[in-house]
Amino acid sequence: MGTDTTSNTEKVENNVEETPQAIPPPLDDLKPEAVEPDLKFIQAIESRTGEFYKKCIQCGTCSATCDISPDVAPFPRKELAWATWGMKDRLMKDPDIWLCYQCNDCTMRCPRGARPGEVLALIRQECVKHYSVPKFLGKWVNDPAFAPLLLAIPVLLLALALYVKEPIEAAMPFLQQSNERILFSYSSMFPHWLLISFFLFFSALALIMVLAGANRYWRAMKQGAPQNDDFTPVKGVIASMITALGRVIRHDNFGSCTKSISRNWTHQFVFFGFIALSFVALWIITAQINPLIRGEFIYPFSFWSPWKVLANLGGVAILAGVFYMMVHRIRDNEKTGPGSYFDWAFLCVFMLVVLSGFATEVLHYVRLEPHRHLIYFAHLVCICALLMYLPYTKFAHLFYRYTALVYSERIGREAAKSTGTVVDKKNTTDVVAETKEPEVATSGAH
Repeated sequence: MGTDTTSNTEKVENNVEETPQAIPPPLDDLKPEAVEPDLKFIQAIESRTGEFYKKCIQCGTCSATCDISPDVAPFPRKELAWATWGMKDRLMKDPDIWLCYQCNDCTMRCPRGARPGEVLALIRQECVKHYSVPKFLGKWVNDPAFAPLLLAIPVLLLALALYVKEPIEAAMPFLQQSNERILFSYSSMFPHWLLISFFLFFSALALIMVLAGANRYWRAMKQGAPQNDDFTPVKGVIASMITALGRVIRHDNFGSCTKSISRNWTHQFVFFGFIALSFVALWIITAQINPLIRGEFIYPFSFWSPWKVLANLGGVAILAGVFYMMVHRIRDNEKTGPGSYFDWAFLCVFMLVVLSGFATEVLHYVRLEPHRHLIYFAHLVCICALLMYLPYTKFAHLFYRYTALVYSERIGREAAKSTGTVVDKKNTTDVVAETKEPEVATSGAH
C-alpha cells in the first residue's frame, strides 16, 4: 500500500510539473493587505444594486459558469470580492471587467442572487466616469437630472451655427461656390460646408476626449500590474492592437458566450449597421473632393441608389438590434436586471438618430415643407448629441473594451483565456497576483 501511494504521489507531482498552468503562490508567502474602502464607491454601487451584490459568498459558481473566463485568476469572482470591500482603485485598474460581455449566465446560476453580471456592468459604468475627460461631463451624462441641459446644448450650438452662417458666407464668398455636378437639396437651410465643419469639429473633439480617457485607463492598468524584473510582454503593442481589432470585428469573445447567441447577433447588427451608416456619411462628406465620384452627385440620394440602399440596410440593422436589446431587458428583467439610465439613455438616443433619419427621408420624398427641414434639424441634433457625448456614454465601451483587449493580448491574458495556460511563465505574476484576496486588515468603515 505504501509503495502504491508513493507511486501515485510521484505521478501527480510529475503531472503538475508538466502542466504549464499558473500555480498560485503558497499561502505562507501571502502578506496581509490593508484595505481602505472607498465609501462613495460602495454607496454608488449600493444605490443601483440594492446591496444584492453583498450576498456573494465567494463560492466561485460565477467563474465556473462563465464560458470565456480563464482558468488563471478567473472573473467575476475576484471582482465581486473587491466590490464588496469597496476596492475601487483595484477595480479601476482591472482589465478583466471589460473581458466580460454580460451574457448573465453567471447571474442566473448564482445561488445567492448576487447578480455578478450586472455588478460588472455597473463597474464598467464607473470606469467610464472615472476616466472621463473632463470628469464633470462623465457625471452629467450619467445623471438624469442633467438630461434637459445636455439636450439643450446641441440644440443651441446647432442653432447658433445656422444663425452665423450668413455673416460667415458674406465674409468668405468662396464657401457659396456651387458645383454643377453636386447638388445638396437641404443646402438652402443647411449649407454643406457648415454641417461638415460643425460635425467634424465636435467629432474630433469627442475622439480626443475618449482617447484621453482610454490612455488614462491604459496607464492605470500598467501601474496596477505587479512590478517584476522578469516580466516581458508576450506581444508588441502594434501586434496586440491588430489582434484585438480582429477580435472586435469578428466578435470572437462575445460569440464564445454560448448562452447569449441571440445577443451576439443583435450587437453585430448594431455594430455593422453603424459602420455602414458611417461609410455612407464619409462618402457624402467627401463628395466635393472625392476622385471616385463620377458624373452627377445629388444628395439626398434617390431611393434605389446603392448608397441609399446601404444606408437603409444599416439603419434597419440598428433598429432591429436596439429594439431587441430593449425587449430583452424588459422581458428578461430577472436575468439581465432592469438596466440603468446609462444603458437606456444610450439605446434611446441611438434609436432616435435612426428613426429621425428615416422620417427625414420620407418627408423629403413627399416634399413636405417646412416639415422636412424641421425633422432634419431634429435628426442633426440627435446625431450631435450621440457624437458629443460619445466619451461618456455606453458608446465609449468600444474604446475601453478595445484598450483592455490590447493590454490583455500584450501580457498574454487572452492566450491564457483561450488555452487555459500561460504562454510565458515570466508573465504569470500579472495574472496570478490578481488571485490574491486581501486578508482582513482594514482601515475605514465598511
